[in-house]
Amino acid sequence: MSVNTDEARRRAETLFKKEQQLREAEQAMTEYQAELRAMREKTARLRALRLARDAASKTKTPPANQKGARNKLQGKLASESQQA
Repeated sequence: MSVNTDEARRRAETLFKKEQQLREAEQAMTEYQAELRAMREKTARLRALRLARDAASKTKTPPANQKGARNKLQGKLASESQQA
């Protein structure tokens, strides 16, 4: 009878360990998914901030073409005034 008791105990412990591993795996997956979701939300927030910053900096500084056109115009005006 002690053999049957030991066998039953061993099976119960094995079953308990499997159930415990399953619970731990589910918990680990839940934590992994929560971290992944948080990372995606953070990335989206940072992307939105970066795009807003880039859009704001574009409106503040004139494009290079406008600067060049202004310099050409000033040069043309200067050369005309020297000729006159």
